[in-house]
Amino acid sequence: MGDRQAPDPLLLVQELVNTLDIETGADDLARPEGLAAFVRTHRLSAFGLGARDLPELRELREALRAACLAHGGVPMPPGHAEALERRLSAAALTLSIGTDGGTALRPAPGLTGLAALTAHLAAKIATAAGDGTWQRLKACEARDCVWVYYDRSPAGRRRWCDMAVCGSRAKMRAYRARRAR
Repeated sequence: MGDRQAPDPLLLVQELVNTLDIETGADDLARPEGLAAFVRTHRLSAFGLGARDLPELRELREALRAACLAHGGVPMPPGHAEALERRLSAAALTLSIGTDGGTALRPAPGLTGLAALTAHLAAKIATAAGDGTWQRLKACEARDCVWVYYDRSPAGRRRWCDMAVCGSRAKMRAYRARRAR
């Protein structure tokens, strides 16, 4: 992923959304084994995620993808906006203040399963929104891709995850459409 990889705290959001490869149809969250691997890879075992969480986790993933598309100017479909609002508004967070006076948002004590993960993601998104990086987490505009990437371009106007592949395809389609007229 290299230069397209999001900084922490957005990396987990990016990697959750990218558990579905639209182009190939490969879905890491299609089965409980895939969820277990994701939990292991990202050290999320404390949340107690299980197979029962998969349908709602996939819904959260697609709502987050829609938010990333919106960062590039594609309006969020109402269903995704409502799902994201419902999930994030139920994400109980606490503000802790450390001995050095620094602050951190954390999931409220006692949360488990998808509620705990959602609160964890909400804290990361709030931190990223505060430091100005949330808007740079985008989804590729190519409908056969929609891969989430981090826009490191100076102006923050990147539209595709990879100019050499998705960008070139889009520009070629536009060129052919103009020539056909």
